[in-house]
Amino acid sequence: MFSMKVERDRTLRLRKPDRLSPWGNLVFRGGLVAMLLGVALAGHWFGRDALVDTVDGDISFIDVIYFTMVTITTVGYGDIAPITEEARLFEAIVVTPIRLFIWLLFIGTAYNFVVRRSWEQWRMRSVQKELKDHFIIAGFGTTGGAAVHELMENGIEPGKILVIDPSEEVLERALSVGCITLMGDATRNATLQMANIEHARSFVAAGGRDDTSALIVMSARQMNETVKISAIIKSEENEFLVKKAGADTVINPVALGGHLLARAATGSHVVDYITDLVVASGRVQLIERRVEIGEVGGPLTSCKGGLAVRIVRGGKYYGFWEPEAQSVEEHDIVVEIVPTGNAGANMSVGDAVPPATG
Repeated sequence: MFSMKVERDRTLRLRKPDRLSPWGNLVFRGGLVAMLLGVALAGHWFGRDALVDTVDGDISFIDVIYFTMVTITTVGYGDIAPITEEARLFEAIVVTPIRLFIWLLFIGTAYNFVVRRSWEQWRMRSVQKELKDHFIIAGFGTTGGAAVHELMENGIEPGKILVIDPSEEVLERALSVGCITLMGDATRNATLQMANIEHARSFVAAGGRDDTSALIVMSARQMNETVKISAIIKSEENEFLVKKAGADTVINPVALGGHLLARAATGSHVVDYITDLVVASGRVQLIERRVEIGEVGGPLTSCKGGLAVRIVRGGKYYGFWEPEAQSVEEHDIVVEIVPTGNAGANMSVGDAVPPATG
């Protein structure tokens, strides 16, 4: 099982998400600068009688704007100067702190939008190149976010999860929980190549629209013929299309919700147990794993570990009651129910993939 510890040399440090989007943050800083300039401008305008213009002797509003800007920027040509003690005191006590604060805002903005982001992008590229056996989540909306949460609940470390999304604001949220992020269009081969899909362990397509998910799946399957691909759709009629595009598993939450509602209409215990099986926080969990050597030749019901309920053989499914399940073969995949606390102990890297909810 993956360690939950995030390795410092492979992932970015966790940090709290910004309250504002990057552009919202820039607008806020710009507004703050404008407000501070307004304070200095108002002070100079109402105290213009204490200023002297060595050129024409008259202080106009344009002169006040000019004097404010050259003072704040520390240019100070000297053609306009304060001549009273009150005006000089205003420059020392009010304008000087405003000048320093504005410069700090400019430096902070430059760091935030140029230095820090450039550093993070460089770190991202180096981390992406080293990624192997990782999970790719294309789309970090409600569905993609839930899939990431369940993966981490199942013991997958955040540094093994790469999130692709075209929105920088959305990626900030993924970054805040420790995921590797890549801004781009998951339908483009160049983006998937940067995500190192050739070495990915699993791919989740949560594009938000069925046509987008189909294109994402098609691109992913073209780049990697063996990666496990799961996708979410909203319309049942598109299930065949997305499977044809290359998805191994297609989840329709609307249809699934209808099935659960029908079950709930005749009793809530079945639905409670199904929910228990799906979420990592339940008491039991469904996992899949490769059959062990000591289990080959015996019936499925004798498999050690959890409660074995199904085998997968050659792409076909056989329940524990069927004749094919009475003799387990070497390359079978066993689907079994285990207590949540034992799920990690029964899983190993490359043997099984914990179920990622759509």
